[in-house]
Parts: sequence; C-alpha cells; structure tokens
Amino acid sequence: MAIDFSSAVNAYKKAAAAAPMAGAKDTMSPGQDSFANMVGDSLQQAVKTGRDAENLSIKQISGEADLKDVITAVANAEQTLETVVAVRDKVLSAYNEILKMPI
Repeated sequence: MAIDFSSAVNAYKKAAAAAPMAGAKDTMSPGQDSFANMVGDSLQQAVKTGRDAENLSIKQISGEADLKDVITAVANAEQTLETVVAVRDKVLSAYNEILKMPI
C-alpha cells in the first residue's frame, strides 16, 4: 500500500485541528516553524537538488558544464533521494506500529 507523504501530513494537520488535546497549550508563536513546515521545506529542497542535477546533466551534454560538477551534483541528488526514502520508510513503520496499538 503506497501512502503519499504530503497526504499523511495534511491528514495529521486536519486531525490535530479537529481534536485538540485536553489541557494542551499552543506553544507555537506566529513566526515559528511547525514540524509540517520543516518536512515540506525539506522535501522541496530534495526536489530542488534533483532538478539541479538534471539541469547540470543537460548543460554537460551541450558542453556548458564540467563533468566533475555533474558527477558531484548527481551524487548529491542520489544521497538526498536515499535519505528521503529512509525517512519515509521510518515514518511508515512508525505509522504501522501505531495502527497495531490497542485502543
């Protein structure tokens, strides 16, 4: 079963807004970043890293970029993708563990 990460974050936001915890205080001030914002920003940066690598590859094909720069950019994009996949796997594993908990 494939779960879209942004859908999970949005579902969490809706659930948190609909049922605030009893006695919980809002500790977020207006200028502070939330966890959802941090995750979203990280995913946007990962996408940017991949696009930068693709753009450098295209420039190298046309002779405008150095091969060393392309290799570095592609390696960075690969490392970023591996990190995103590892985090996704951990989140899904935690989600499945939560589903197994008795109510």
